[in-house]
Amino acid sequence: MAADAYEQGLVVRKEVVGREYVEKSIREADDFTRPLQELVTSYCWGSVWTRKELPRATRSLLNIAMLAAMNRPHELRLHLRGALRNGCSAVEIREVLLQVAVYAGVPASVDGFRIAKEVLEEAGKG
Repeated sequence: MAADAYEQGLVVRKEVVGREYVEKSIREADDFTRPLQELVTSYCWGSVWTRKELPRATRSLLNIAMLAAMNRPHELRLHLRGALRNGCSAVEIREVLLQVAVYAGVPASVDGFRIAKEVLEEAGKG
């Protein structure tokens, strides 16, 4: 089961955050960081992202909200790109970040908007 979760997670992870990013993360893993790469791929991507109860776009929007609220800019940038791959629109992303302002604070939302604007412009959607 764990091998299946890893393999399935690897497919989904590459589809959402990009093949190049995932392959680089795995290739650069060493004895210290490899267990984290395996955990993230099997648990996050293989056990949760593969579930059919929520569409990938919804999962992406949830991640944007949580990562903005927790002030995790690296992961937010990564998941903003994934949200675009999953079909989320700039309007949906904007609305999520407005929701963040209400429930997690304006500073979290301001930083989220700044990062989202950069990602949207890089993707030609800004």
